[in-house]
Amino acid sequence: MANEHSELIAAASLLIDQMEGEQGDRHEIWLRLQTTLQQIRATGMPVPDDLLRMERLLEEEFSGDAGA
Repeated sequence: MANEHSELIAAASLLIDQMEGEQGDRHEIWLRLQTTLQQIRATGMPVPDDLLRMERLLEEEFSGDAGA
């Protein structure tokens, strides 16, 4: 399970790098990041603080898109 957790953290970090580098659609990357964070939580392992901060920032950025 620790290996799975490490792989999910790496995947989330890659998505954040893509977002910061403007490689693709930020909203699409955000949706993929949400899925990855849900998988991390499902393992029962903690989500790193930097990913939690990014999650909160992106929720604020995209919260207005829900009704669009």
